[in-house]
Amino acid sequence: MNEHQVHKIFQIGILLKGAHALIECVGGIALALISTNTIRAFVNWVTQEELIENPHDFIAGHLSAFAQNFSIETKHFYAFYLLGHGVVKLALVIGLLKGKLWSYPASLIVLGLFIVYQLYRFSYTHGAGLIVLTILDVVVMGLIWHEYRLMRRHMPTQ
Repeated sequence: MNEHQVHKIFQIGILLKGAHALIECVGGIALALISTNTIRAFVNWVTQEELIENPHDFIAGHLSAFAQNFSIETKHFYAFYLLGHGVVKLALVIGLLKGKLWSYPASLIVLGLFIVYQLYRFSYTHGAGLIVLTILDVVVMGLIWHEYRLMRRHMPTQ
């Protein structure tokens, strides 16, 4: 694979991270603005027919149970987490797309911290989504590291 192809993959990966960051920001803002009662009512509306048809439906049952136990504290945590996570990643994505040298090591550190946290959360939840997200983060870290090395190699010496 030549450098041009690797750079294109890097750009696509960073754009996907940016899209994910925007979704996190929107989700965090939505969670902050929507009441827990509205969330419960929405989940009940979505799962009601399925639970009537099949009271033991795995997904509908878990969604319903999650909504019933969804506290204000949990809502605030997820709203803050999503918004904070999204804003930080968005700033790093902008820096990377603009080729700002500071953004490469900062992105590696932040992604590394996110990976550690995701693995910590996985140890409690065993959610496959966390593993997929972690693998993608590791791939993006490799691409960032590769681009950073190229950027430093092509910088004029002072």
